[in-house]
Amino acid sequence: MCGIVGHLGPMGSVDIVLEGLKRLEYRGYDSSGVSFINENGIINTFKKEGKLENLVQLLEDKDTASMISIGHTRWATHGGVNDTNSHPHSIENLSMVHNGIIENADILREGLIKEGYTFKSETDSEVFLIMVHSLMKSMPLGEAILKGFSQISGNSAFVFIHGEEKEIYAIRKSAPLVCGTHSANSHALVSSDAYALVGVADRIYFPEDNVLCHLSGKNKELISFYDTDGRPSKRYTSKVQSTQIDPSDKGDYEHFMLKEINEQSGLVRSLCQYYFEGDGSTFLNDIGKLRPSKFHISACGTAYYAGLVVKNFIEGINRIPCSTELASEFRYRNPIVNDGEVGLFISQSGETADTLACQEECVKLGVKTLSLVNVEGSSLYRGCDHNLLIRAGMEIGVASTKAFTQMGLTGRLLSFALNEKYTDKEARRELAAKVSLLADRMDEVLGRESEIKAIAEEIYNKKGYFFTGRNIYFPIALEGALKLKEIAYVHAEGYASGELKHGPIALIDEEMVNIAIVGPELKDKTVSNIQEIKARKGIIVSIGPEDDKNLKKMSDYFIGLNFDGLEELSPLYVNLVNQLLSYYMAKFKGTDIDKPRNLAKSVTVE
Repeated sequence: MCGIVGHLGPMGSVDIVLEGLKRLEYRGYDSSGVSFINENGIINTFKKEGKLENLVQLLEDKDTASMISIGHTRWATHGGVNDTNSHPHSIENLSMVHNGIIENADILREGLIKEGYTFKSETDSEVFLIMVHSLMKSMPLGEAILKGFSQISGNSAFVFIHGEEKEIYAIRKSAPLVCGTHSANSHALVSSDAYALVGVADRIYFPEDNVLCHLSGKNKELISFYDTDGRPSKRYTSKVQSTQIDPSDKGDYEHFMLKEINEQSGLVRSLCQYYFEGDGSTFLNDIGKLRPSKFHISACGTAYYAGLVVKNFIEGINRIPCSTELASEFRYRNPIVNDGEVGLFISQSGETADTLACQEECVKLGVKTLSLVNVEGSSLYRGCDHNLLIRAGMEIGVASTKAFTQMGLTGRLLSFALNEKYTDKEARRELAAKVSLLADRMDEVLGRESEIKAIAEEIYNKKGYFFTGRNIYFPIALEGALKLKEIAYVHAEGYASGELKHGPIALIDEEMVNIAIVGPELKDKTVSNIQEIKARKGIIVSIGPEDDKNLKKMSDYFIGLNFDGLEELSPLYVNLVNQLLSYYMAKFKGTDIDKPRNLAKSVTVE
């Protein structure tokens, strides 16, 4: 969740780190800080609560000339949000940043207090810093980090600098960490996200767990890797990376979220082309040979709701049973997993801690693992036997939009690959035509933004919101409610339409809004559920077939859609309306749409 950036190079280190942290703002954070080594070999540390711009202002009148620095954006877990708990943490001439949680920090802290140490912060992170400092009394920094790392519990990534050594050390366990170099320009970097390295590094490295990364100008390649026994390690992968900065400006859009909503129709078209006509066809061919007897789908948040969509595809079309569970619950309930079954894991970042833990559990249980993931080279991507990239591109908005659509559509392509009709050219043509139709219909909805915006303006100040849908639209109701909660900070819940009368209907009054998804399937039953809300004076916003005059008449607000020809893909179509409604309701409320409070893009703690 926290953003980490470290840099070693000939000049301008602090500026490079600050630029990297700026790119990682999308992850969510509540404070930031930097440590750098000045020309006298002394570490200077500055940190500030709030947005990164607060830190930048703090540094304006400071001499930040340095060739080595580390920076951090913190999302609070242990200890309140304040300058003291912010990272980096420093002791004497040693400084450290941390992403993750040290589960046995309290026990370790007690031992260090007995040694005579005092703690400045409330964080678990400072415990490891002081532990390493204590170990350095009898061994070099690299050895101290390895020895200390073997004594902590939990998933973490750490980056250290020391004023005398003028080098960077980093290590990880089930937390994101990537290194990069540009040999010609003598730059070496480390980060929690490869995006921070774009434009500076021309080669990136993905170290495995428990590998010590040593960034130093003394190293031939600027970086070297060591196993826990101190011997050189080959447990990493590397690849060439373009130094061209990825386009990540908002363009003419007010928010990244709106930009990403509008990108979806183009991404839908390109995904189908990639997997049917491009290099992705190889991946579909390989996965089509799996023939699993069952899928265990695990994910969190929006990815979990996408998993419910994927479950509907696989069970409805392939008749392969799927269990879809929250990753935070799956591994703690002693799951029953048998030979021939496959673990399917869905994640935008590929670094979601709970999802990674489930993948590792399935590996221990001896079954194949498959991911639907956006980030090539992420921890999930590297850990799975098979991967299908959702190819959503960089998603800056914390509340996921285009990634959800791409996850769902990639799941449909997975379903097709598992079908015996996969090699049938006519079947491919039919599905490609349906995907193209989906993209066209999405473009039509995007052309109706002003209509949806007007409805949002009418309802954004109501007391609460129920999103409802039946069958294949139930996951869309769940996702719609989540999106509204995330960015508008209002109470919203998603329900199967028929469930409202089993309790939640007690909340319905003239200040409650029912956003009702009404597809062609089970339409009459869904409409009867709407009538139950209407009879209790609830406000009805219906999203349904454009030619349904009865539905339009009973609704306070009606958004008519053309479902013809979309069939199983129609949930992805409907969801676009929910995204636009949520966006404009949040806009009218004046919230921070791209960076909602308390949320992080990549959730790397359990």
